[in-house]
Amino acid sequence: MFTVMDAHCALCARGARWIARNDRAGAFTIIPVQSELGGALMRHYGLDPVDPVSWLYVEHGRAFTSLDALIRVGRRLGGVWRGLVVLRLLPRAVQDPLYRLVARNRYRLFGRADLCALPDPQVQKRLLT
Repeated sequence: MFTVMDAHCALCARGARWIARNDRAGAFTIIPVQSELGGALMRHYGLDPVDPVSWLYVEHGRAFTSLDALIRVGRRLGGVWRGLVVLRLLPRAVQDPLYRLVARNRYRLFGRADLCALPDPQVQKRLLT
């Protein structure tokens, strides 16, 4: 399983820490969208790596984005995180535009960070650049 995230987004950096703290099996790999591999994966799954309005989660070759990705990561992490499935109560016509709104404004709302420079060793061992 892997996720492709914006390495300059503070919200994505928090997401990477969330995954690293809760992934007891060490199954997740985190790939910055700005890396060559991250860009190639985004393009392969039909997403724009230059203007990412979503993050990418791939499991068994199937790609998931937006809130669907968040729900599936929560399910995979288990425990209380399985509760993220409640987001499915939102109609798809609301889920995707809501996610895109946050994604397009992520720097303004949450600031910038350098995912690759995070001192968190749990994140660093999952990071593939």
